Amino acid sequence: MLKSLLCGVLQTRFKLLLIVMATMVVQETESFEQGNFKKCDQSSFCQRQRNYKPERSPYVAVFSSLRSVTDNHVYMDVRNNDNNIPFTLDIYALEDGMIRLRINELSPLKPRYEVPNTIHDVGVQNFLVEQNSQNQTITLRLSTNPSVSAVVVCDPFRLDIFDEQEPVFSINSRHLLKVEHLREKPVPKPVSSITSDAVESVQTSEGVVPTLRSIYCAWFSCPTEEPVKEETELTPEENLDNPEEVETKEETKEDKPDPDDEPGMWDETFKTHRDSKPRGPESIGLDTSFVNFNHVYGIPEHADKLALSSTIGSEPYRLYNLDVFEYDLNSRAALYGSIPFMIGHNAKRTVGLLWLNSAETWIDVDSSEDNKGVLGSVFSYFAGQENVPEVNIHWMSESGVIDIYFMVGPSPRDVMRQYTKLTGTTYFPPKWSIAYHQSRWNYKDEEDVKTVDAAFDEHDIPYDCLWLDIEHTDGKRYFTWDTLKFPNPIKMQDDIAAKGRKMVTIIDPHIKTDSNYHIYREAQAKGYFIQNKDGGEFKGWCWPGDSAYLDFTLPEVRQWWASQFTPDIYKGSTLNLFTWNDMNEPSVFNGPEITMHKDIKHGGGWEHRHVHNMYGILQQMSTVDGQIARSGGNERSFVLSRAFYIGTQKYGAIWTGDNTAEWGHLEYSVPMLLTIGLCGISHCGADVGGFFKNPDPELLTRWYQAAAYQPFFRAHAHIDTSRREPWLYDEQYKSAIRGAIRERYELMPYWYTLFYQSHMAGEPTMRPLWYEFPKDTELFAKDDSFMVGSALLVKPIATASTWATQVYLPGNNGWYDVKSYQFFPSPNTISMATPLAKIAVLQQGGTIIPRQLRVRRCSALMTHDPYTLYVALNTQGKADGEIYLDDGHTFDYRKGVYNYKKLTFENNVLSSRSLNTTALWETSAWLERVVVMGTQQPSTVTVEAAGVTTALGYSFDKNLRVLTIRKPGVNLQKDFTITIN
Repeated sequence: MLKSLLCGVLQTRFKLLLIVMATMVVQETESFEQGNFKKCDQSSFCQRQRNYKPERSPYVAVFSSLRSVTDNHVYMDVRNNDNNIPFTLDIYALEDGMIRLRINELSPLKPRYEVPNTIHDVGVQNFLVEQNSQNQTITLRLSTNPSVSAVVVCDPFRLDIFDEQEPVFSINSRHLLKVEHLREKPVPKPVSSITSDAVESVQTSEGVVPTLRSIYCAWFSCPTEEPVKEETELTPEENLDNPEEVETKEETKEDKPDPDDEPGMWDETFKTHRDSKPRGPESIGLDTSFVNFNHVYGIPEHADKLALSSTIGSEPYRLYNLDVFEYDLNSRAALYGSIPFMIGHNAKRTVGLLWLNSAETWIDVDSSEDNKGVLGSVFSYFAGQENVPEVNIHWMSESGVIDIYFMVGPSPRDVMRQYTKLTGTTYFPPKWSIAYHQSRWNYKDEEDVKTVDAAFDEHDIPYDCLWLDIEHTDGKRYFTWDTLKFPNPIKMQDDIAAKGRKMVTIIDPHIKTDSNYHIYREAQAKGYFIQNKDGGEFKGWCWPGDSAYLDFTLPEVRQWWASQFTPDIYKGSTLNLFTWNDMNEPSVFNGPEITMHKDIKHGGGWEHRHVHNMYGILQQMSTVDGQIARSGGNERSFVLSRAFYIGTQKYGAIWTGDNTAEWGHLEYSVPMLLTIGLCGISHCGADVGGFFKNPDPELLTRWYQAAAYQPFFRAHAHIDTSRREPWLYDEQYKSAIRGAIRERYELMPYWYTLFYQSHMAGEPTMRPLWYEFPKDTELFAKDDSFMVGSALLVKPIATASTWATQVYLPGNNGWYDVKSYQFFPSPNTISMATPLAKIAVLQQGGTIIPRQLRVRRCSALMTHDPYTLYVALNTQGKADGEIYLDDGHTFDYRKGVYNYKKLTFENNVLSSRSLNTTALWETSAWLERVVVMGTQQPSTVTVEAAGVTTALGYSFDKNLRVLTIRKPGVNLQKDFTITIN
């Protein structure tokens, strides 16, 4: 009895020790240190690929091997002349002006990893093939997009892609194609015998120094060795028939390094962690040139500017999902998400390139003026231009196959349509999820939740969702509750839901290793956890202490995880509770770079190195499936994820992670979110106020004002920060913050329409200015302002004590201050006053924006409230827009149960026409007001609906030329016409 009691005490103390050690690791990493994360020179494959600079590429496409598998797929053999390794080259013709290129080993020693289930099946088209045996070139023209062609140059291999006879991409023109073929590990060579005295030395420029063997023999006795007979070398002049006459010569050749045994090929160490690399080297590298471009964008996630900068002479950009605390700005270091998609833009066209790979990837960008390649030089000569710019990209991934999709646009909208055809459009978020969210680490208990919820109402500040971080659980066991702090979670959720609001709880991928914890016990019994490299369950430290990690690469694991969200299994949950997947890079506090070891094993025999960047999306996908299934497939999901990858937009929202309460982090949130949006993820945001540290009231106010015009709008803060709910500040700040949040709610109809359009067509909701004004070169590197849809231009205030700001207004339609209605012609740079309660927000002439001005405590209560239309006329007196309405939370829109209206103002007539004519959503929402900016004073205003014409009241501001039409009173479900005489 005493023995068992003692063992129990020791076991408990050991578990406590593990938790303390894990906490120490967290504390050590909570201040970002670059030394915790690799640089290129600490990654052997990055070094090898970056140092590979042949004068001529050894890769040759065999001209005679060209054959067509189908009319839309041609196949060729490729050979590396340096080692005679054979490869396959596949080129596919896809619909909508897209081309795919794949290069793989013909007969690999083991299968190479290929990313599954990420790219959608898209339509194909045929190639029109032309062969030129004299030049050893093959031209592939797209049959339904004949302006687009690809030219294969065989020796050395190069692929050039043209649109309208102008080059846009050139592949391997800088000879950086390098595929490390899979091979057997070389057997170590035996140490050669050396005849010498006990102590040897060699002559160097430093003088006489002892050899390693001489040092060894000085310490230990060495056996006497027989002299080694020197090999002889015969020359053509020597008599080979008479060996006695052959003259011996000293061997002067230097030993060549073994190309199969360079440092880091077969194992590698970073800090105290050893990567065993059982498959050996298998990296891939390739250069892709954007011809006639100065600016490229994309490859999130980095705390960097919008236009990618040159990396020559510095660190490459890195894509490797990592848990990075308090990250540096103006950095190419890896963060939480990885999307290897890049966009090139110039005044004539926009193009896109997707590098399909889920392994660690480094990317060099060379935008220097003297970097022009072969294709650019040739085009420059024939086009009669002195200098055709290029941006050269060097892709370097640790494993996989070369698999690239090319999109030739030609407009930004075309590229986004093409990209989201391949990767999926954004999910359609429930309406409440695009409103304001309140979170911190952590709201302490049910009483705290009740108090915070009530205070929003008391101070007349709307919000839609309250969040609970890890402290709500029973000892960091997800899907559980701390029964002392949250004894009645269902009642708590029901009380919040009674006001029309929702709640979110955090559910991370690390599972506490406790046999009494039902999630761990069941997953372990089923063998659902990732294994370490020697077999057995992989364990690492995270918030619960010792943790196991589910293998989401397995479909059965994802299905099981989804089943855990039903209320009968997730005790204490309701259909009004949604989910936050954090730490899913995955974060492992005691792992290399605070993540998993690369050589641990997933199902199917793949190592973690092959799938690392996909881990987070696989968890998010499973969580979404669980949320949808729990409602019988009726209710839309909301799942926020920190890690992301290609296609994350199909499943949920993301945010920019552990930012800091500093002006610089507010400033950089804009280019970070713009970049993420350009890579398909429309529902994205940054923690308002900064996660770490305490923002001063001015910074917090300015952050609310910026985030109110960004897609995902959530305040969040670290557990060690001071409470920062809006009502805790002096009245001037509280009032300004309240005003910013209310602006978001007034604009909810516009935001909801944008998200529907993004769901249908793939366009980002938050856009760079050049996206809407693609020919304006002043905008190509501009990222201090942005567009919300095509109607609103927003310039946040990102520096302290800024009471006026310069705003560049592009286009020629003119712009209207959304608060004062003052008109500004364009293109133009204006100075706008920005007192504490205001930032620069302008509506473009030629647009119509729907708003709801009766702001309630949450968006659900505004569903059937009246609308106001803001009509901003351009210089031709025209404007248009759209408005989308449905129930805001179910999938009934898929059955056609919605209202989608086209709004048009022309010749002094405002009309609303249905874009869907059947299964209309029933609503009592009506048109309360119309504000027309830039018009003339009318004599009469009438509205016609359902064959009935009615005169309307109005007022007119002569100075501002603003007409306000009062109470048209028409149901928004119906078509109508308002005529201004």
